Amino acid sequence: MRHHLIPAAALLLAVTACTAETTRPSPSASSSGRTTTMNLRLTVDGHPVAATLDDSAAARDFAALLPLTLDLSDFHATERIADLPRRLSVSGSPGGAEAKAGDLAYYAPWGNLAVFYRDFPYSDGLVILGRVAESDTGRLPGAEKITIENVS
Repeated sequence: MRHHLIPAAALLLAVTACTAETTRPSPSASSSGRTTTMNLRLTVDGHPVAATLDDSAAARDFAALLPLTLDLSDFHATERIADLPRRLSVSGSPGGAEAKAGDLAYYAPWGNLAVFYRDFPYSDGLVILGRVAESDTGRLPGAEKITIENVS
């Protein structure tokens, strides 16, 4: 009987090892295309506003321009826009995007920054760079000056 226990124990050990559940990391936000990797400090008309940048080539290129102070103007009663000192690289970016209130975006055809305070339908050439904290989007309509700094 003892000689049967060794193969049985080995078989049990092998079956247990084969069926043991392995822990896998959950899918990262990078699979969604909206991974946030850089914290920003925005000052909108003198008020601090929290924001983040996504991990994309365009967002990294934008971060290379920081710190920036820009004058904002309204566009389409949906977004505040400002000219950037230079065009951003949009290599590898989608051909367009749908903006949500709070999105920081780059509009490639014009080369400007857009800070959305209302949702906006899909637009060719729009590249989402990051977003303003939801609790701070109320400061965006009517904003006239913005300072953007990297705090990561």
